[in-house]
Amino acid sequence: MRVLVAPDKFKGSLTAGEVASAVASGLADVHPAVAARTLPVADGGEGTLDAAVAAGYARVPVPARGPTGAPVTACYAVRGDTAVVELAEASGLHRLPGAPEPLVATSAGTGDVIDTAVRAGCRRIVLGVGGSACTDGGAGMLTALGARLLDSAGRELPAGGAALSRLASLDLSDVPEVDIELACDVDNPLYGPLGAAAVYGPQKGASPAEVETLDAALRHWASIAGPSFAERPGAGAAGGVGFAAMAVLGARMRPGIELLLDLLDFDAALAGASLVITGEGSLDEQTLSGKAPAGVARAAAARGIPCVAVSGRCRLSPAQLADAGISAAYALTDLEPDPARCMAEAAPLLRRLAHRVAADYFSLSR
Repeated sequence: MRVLVAPDKFKGSLTAGEVASAVASGLADVHPAVAARTLPVADGGEGTLDAAVAAGYARVPVPARGPTGAPVTACYAVRGDTAVVELAEASGLHRLPGAPEPLVATSAGTGDVIDTAVRAGCRRIVLGVGGSACTDGGAGMLTALGARLLDSAGRELPAGGAALSRLASLDLSDVPEVDIELACDVDNPLYGPLGAAAVYGPQKGASPAEVETLDAALRHWASIAGPSFAERPGAGAAGGVGFAAMAVLGARMRPGIELLLDLLDFDAALAGASLVITGEGSLDEQTLSGKAPAGVARAAAARGIPCVAVSGRCRLSPAQLADAGISAAYALTDLEPDPARCMAEAAPLLRRLAHRVAADYFSLSR
């Protein structure tokens, strides 16, 4: 019997690789002869880089600017002429040196990483957007790639979304042509009540007044950089990086899990599998809207392979799971009702949970 273990991360607890390892160990405890292949997945957010590395891409460290401009070491992953860049590597919330800086946080570090990859000969950039600390409309990313954002006096604007309200002209003459595909799992426009500032600004430390400031600045930014792109689904991704990538760099947007499964040669990994195990920290309504487990289950179903899921908690009904192509769900809360203990002891609990998967599945397979 061959099992493909392809989970996303348990956010705040385990990486996707750690989840896969715990599940594979639990299966081996019950049925040592079972061949379990682990292939961590992601949907374009945090964990995208690790998923690429687990699939055979090489990790490349590079110097970059963090969201407040402080130097950090970020990484991209490369195979052939394709580079996988995870925005959160340089521009994520975890890169903040202290308190959030919603008005001045920048995506420049993401541009630094892209620029390095392009200079190293990469012709295709897969950009996973998610987990950003900035709401700068992607302006910082563009400046790192050679763009100049000028005020009415011809001075370059400082970093951050708030400064975009003073933008008078945009010089793109030094921006190189870059083939970018965006891996994205949100469909927010750039501005407005469902836009980058209104929906995600508070998560990045923005007060109600700062949300209004940023939203107005993004609206002005769009009027100069590409008004026809502001309403496109995903323009508001990563504080507006999605907008800049599409409007200025000609990026193509694809659902994150769809793009990542292609990148990881997931269809080939399914060959010969008799069971797929996927999962994420919480199986809920968001899972059904393009998250990794739903994408994995859909790919498995297309090959006629049953798929089950593991999670920290499950808030989906059996009917919802079945509609998503998931035959059964196993949650840590089935073993331990205390959420805090589930988080703290996720790995050993997952291993025990895999015992149940193995017992249920293989008893039915005999």
